[in-house]
Amino acid sequence: HRTALLFGSSGINAEYGDLVGDIVQALATSLNIENLQSTAVYPAFTDNLREVLVKVDDFHTVRQKLSAEMADHSNLIRSLVVRAEDSRLMYDMNGMKQCYLKLFDLNRDLVNGYNIRCNNHTELLSCLRVVNQAITKAGRLRVGKPKTQVVTACREAIKQNDVDKLFKVIESGAG
Repeated sequence: HRTALLFGSSGINAEYGDLVGDIVQALATSLNIENLQSTAVYPAFTDNLREVLVKVDDFHTVRQKLSAEMADHSNLIRSLVVRAEDSRLMYDMNGMKQCYLKLFDLNRDLVNGYNIRCNNHTELLSCLRVVNQAITKAGRLRVGKPKTQVVTACREAIKQNDVDKLFKVIESGAG
């Protein structure tokens, strides 16, 4: 897939978006261009970014689910500790033992959930780095005020969870 970058009637067409960004920045520097708006079309990049954004949504969903499970386990742990203590005070050693066995199982579940949350968080951060790099690449296709506007508009689109707006900003630079 090729990347096409247009400024007015001129354009750059290349295999790699990074190369196009480097060319734009080098041209702007050597020609003392302070502001440069462009239109970028690179389907492979946007397809990849779309996949990453879907993963980010999935990771957020998993994180919320795991947090809810952890809260449920915390409440259950409190009640089991109280029940175990009550059993101990009433010399009900079998009841106390059952409560502690359940606590042991819940603790194991919490540790497993923690490990899953850690892995989920690591993968989420990796995907968010890719999104951030995509915004940076989109900015490098412009110079000066248009570059700042694109980066700001991309971040705003992400905050609003508006993927269509994000891709519009990356492509046309318009917010």
